[in-house]
Amino acid sequence: MRSSAAARPQSSPAQAGCARLLATCPDRSGIVAAVSGFLHQRGVNIIHSDQHSTDPEGGRFFMRQEFYLPGLEESIDALARDFGREVAERYQMSWRVVLSGRKKRVAVLVSRLDHALMDLLWRVGRGELHAEIPLVISNHPDLRPAVESFGVDFHHVHVPEALDASRGRSLSVPEEKMLELLEGQPGGPVETLVLARYMRILSPAFVKRFPQRIINIHHSFLPAFEGADPYRRASERGVKLIGATAHYVTGRLDKGPIIEQDVIRVSHRHRLDELKILGRDIERQVLSRAVRWHLEDRVLVDGNKTIVFA
Repeated sequence: MRSSAAARPQSSPAQAGCARLLATCPDRSGIVAAVSGFLHQRGVNIIHSDQHSTDPEGGRFFMRQEFYLPGLEESIDALARDFGREVAERYQMSWRVVLSGRKKRVAVLVSRLDHALMDLLWRVGRGELHAEIPLVISNHPDLRPAVESFGVDFHHVHVPEALDASRGRSLSVPEEKMLELLEGQPGGPVETLVLARYMRILSPAFVKRFPQRIINIHHSFLPAFEGADPYRRASERGVKLIGATAHYVTGRLDKGPIIEQDVIRVSHRHRLDELKILGRDIERQVLSRAVRWHLEDRVLVDGNKTIVFA
């Protein structure tokens, strides 16, 4: 069993006093009543609740609750400690409590294509995504002016192409440099990474540093056309649908738990360059939805699948 209480960063006024409880456990009778009863006894107002069972007999139970309590920022550690002792241990829960007003710190990794990156920076700047992006890391220097125009730090970390093939069990030199940047930020370490068309493979050792906290956008409707150059392969096969997939990164290329997908219909009239233009629109939309759901703690992982309370 694993538990964690939220830290105490500054909350936004609109979400002061609000928090989220995420819990996963073996399914059995009485879970919802136990959680709701615990919160009720402490004067907590539950403002939203979602739950899902994979199988009522021997399956897994997933829950997401949003709740409100005046002054919660000062008492959340005690509430989490009591919940762990009185409820979570009894039901063998893996769980966490997070303050809703807390902005997650996100770094974006990108190569040369800027469509997904620019969309994320714009949405964060507009307040559509409740996050902070303190830095962008790229294996090419091309996007520095565009990134810095948003007031975001840009770091070029060169990654030799030969490293892609090795995928070693230890960190590469570029990955060590990236970790230094991610962990050494003045406002605190980065929690979530978004690969916005970052065209390099991360080693298993690097991925393990961010379990279920690296989101990738792949430019195909997985599991179709995994790996490189999916638009070209889709064109060669004459597909009638192209799509995009946002998923958590694991040690297996393009096989992590899927968060969101979408497709668009195409025909034999579409050239390869037209497929890419259409596909990039879908990539932006799919990635932004997946990132928003992750930031709002709406995604729970079940093996190699996800439960998304969207």
